[in-house]
Amino acid sequence: MELIESPLQDLKKEVSTGTTIIAVQYQDGVIIGADSRTSSGSYAVNRVTDKLTPVHDYIYCLRSGSAADTQIIASYVSYYLNMFSIEEGCLPTVKKAAHMFREFCYQNKQYLLASIIVAGWDEENGGCVYNVPLGGSIIKQPFAIGGSGSSYLYGYCDIHFKENMTEEEAISFVSKGITEAIARDGSSGGICRIATINKDGVKRRTIYGNELQKFWEK
Repeated sequence: MELIESPLQDLKKEVSTGTTIIAVQYQDGVIIGADSRTSSGSYAVNRVTDKLTPVHDYIYCLRSGSAADTQIIASYVSYYLNMFSIEEGCLPTVKKAAHMFREFCYQNKQYLLASIIVAGWDEENGGCVYNVPLGGSIIKQPFAIGGSGSSYLYGYCDIHFKENMTEEEAISFVSKGITEAIARDGSSGGICRIATINKDGVKRRTIYGNELQKFWEK
């Protein structure tokens, strides 16, 4: 007798998701960028998702993994950073925010599918980028990449990254990296959102699909 698999069994299967996120230090702060496609398996759930998530005035996070997991972690961190700012009467550092993310991810690593890049500017350290990968470790880096599209970008970053870039050079580095990933990763796509974070605040811009440089163009 042949057993018929219940349609409900599909709900128990792991769903593959994808994205491309990049953060890089430059002379005066950090540049962050992401594509805008949210996928569930082979289905694009949302083509214009905003993946640049603010957790405080000068601190943002870039999320990859489960959208639900990373959203709830970001909301908790934002709440505690605001409480800290009110109680201490000062702005939190990027390092503090990154360690909050690390604590949540590490303490719940068996339940979460969450990889976070934390980037921002503070008076104590200037522009900083922290990577909090799966499992909840924490690494301070001059740049960080994440998501399914990042596997296509290691060679690009090795060749084109340099320290103390100008704002224009850093924006070009991020936008071209997103373009490379969108061209090759089926789970990355849509538009490119970029934010500049420095002592003057946050300046955001959007590069639409028809404005992105084609990966074969020099």
